[in-house]
Amino acid sequence: MNVYTEVLNRYSEGARAREESLCCPVDYDRELLKILPAEIIERDYGCGDPSRYVREGDTVLDLGSGGGKICYMAAQLVGPEGKVIGVDMNDDMLALARRHQKDMAEKLGGDRVEFKKGFIQDLALDVEALEANLAEKPIDGVEALQQLESLKAKQKKQAPMIADSSVDLVISNCVLNLVSDEQKTQLVKEIFRVLKPGGRVAISDIVSDEFVPQHLKDDGELWSGCLSGAFQEKEFFQVFADAGFQALAYDKWDAQPWQIIEDIEFRSVTLTAIKGDQGPCLDYGHSVIYKGPYSEVRDDDGHVYYRGERMAVCERTFKMIIEGPYKEDFIGVTPHTLATPKTWCAPAGTVRSASESKGGSYAVSCDTEGCC
Repeated sequence: MNVYTEVLNRYSEGARAREESLCCPVDYDRELLKILPAEIIERDYGCGDPSRYVREGDTVLDLGSGGGKICYMAAQLVGPEGKVIGVDMNDDMLALARRHQKDMAEKLGGDRVEFKKGFIQDLALDVEALEANLAEKPIDGVEALQQLESLKAKQKKQAPMIADSSVDLVISNCVLNLVSDEQKTQLVKEIFRVLKPGGRVAISDIVSDEFVPQHLKDDGELWSGCLSGAFQEKEFFQVFADAGFQALAYDKWDAQPWQIIEDIEFRSVTLTAIKGDQGPCLDYGHSVIYKGPYSEVRDDDGHVYYRGERMAVCERTFKMIIEGPYKEDFIGVTPHTLATPKTWCAPAGTVRSASESKGGSYAVSCDTEGCC
């Protein structure tokens, strides 16, 4: 089975006429749907609503944007200072999304949506620029093929389709499962690359409770139908954690499976995560208090937080906790006077006394390697 061909053909058919088998029940915000063309709503295929994670002013990247439904919903939420970029590889879906672009720009009060042709597992490669080059210089031998590869490498480095650290939020709606297994790790690394420090992901997709056996993976209809290419539910977390993402959570988890095949349950979930700040880890005397209810918790950096204790943290971790997805669970304590910053060296689980929080004088043990 050729995964790319199976998916391309299935969704080209879905762009021309609605295909019910590709649909998973989703309760979208009806207010955001009001200004969308009927054919975009009708020919949309998804399993969640990642648009609800969009914030005003965001630069949003929608992977596998299809007919543009989520892009046009997100465009209403980002406001005039925001931007939405949709990436898809299917010409029929791109045509559907683009033919309403002018009309939608008038309704939105500005042209803040852009659609690009590209592979979501290689967001640096500008496929339309590549196709234009091939039209002028068709491949007629090994030398031409080598020149093409050099051109691709040069374009990706000098003029990437999506630049490093340029996006606030990456969203996707039931598309990651369509990428071949061999390219899924690269896909997640690309998401990490394009996000700004502190950037977020909200990925709605199908996961399986057990690993999908090979004979189901070899079924083209099941793969293009968002089933046999699904991540196993723990594996979905792990591939994002391995890429460097933090604060991973299943913000949505459908209790009832969408489909069951050979006793394997396939259900819709929405995974959220952040790209942590990669800057220096400096100690100014900050601390945080975990509110509970658990006796202790541990984050992705290995920090331990005991319930009710003032836990010493570096400035970088403090900001992530107080401004990020953990903020409802913690109390932030900024010292009355910030201490002279020191390179973080306290071991995980270091408690900071209340007296240290009142001034700029504090001491932490440096007997072990730091945890940041």
